[in-house]
Amino acid sequence: MTFKSKVQEVLDAVLLDYAHLFLIDFSINDTNKISVVLDGDFGVNLQDCIDVSKALESKLDRDEQDFSLEVASAGISSPLKLVRQFKKNIGRVLKVKTANSEEFEAKLVAADDEKIILEWQAREPKKIGKGKETVDKKIEISYINIKEAVVIISF
Repeated sequence: MTFKSKVQEVLDAVLLDYAHLFLIDFSINDTNKISVVLDGDFGVNLQDCIDVSKALESKLDRDEQDFSLEVASAGISSPLKLVRQFKKNIGRVLKVKTANSEEFEAKLVAADDEKIILEWQAREPKKIGKGKETVDKKIEISYINIKEAVVIISF
């Protein structure tokens, strides 16, 4: 068993004890630096990172393989990668880039296992007469067509 597969197995077992957390990214570089990026259904706090780090460290043997360990939360500006992340961000505004280079900045109103639904308002020319009117827009985008999606933070 490779070191990476052993760490992955231990990490999977540790995360079973923290059902509200889920793995976003995991890597080990040439110097055996283990990097773990987590997200959570209710966010990730510092204590979550400490707990997962301690649990991982206690189940890996430094005498067997020397390593360094970094456990962090996904940053607020990190792109959404998992269906679970889209579901937890329903009601927030996303900036979505599609595979065919379209861009949408809209409110995420629904997310299931295959697609997301975005809604927004746009100003368009009136069908009759001069001027513009506000029109409600809605689009469904399947996950396979999403190139990148980021939560837009507004203050």
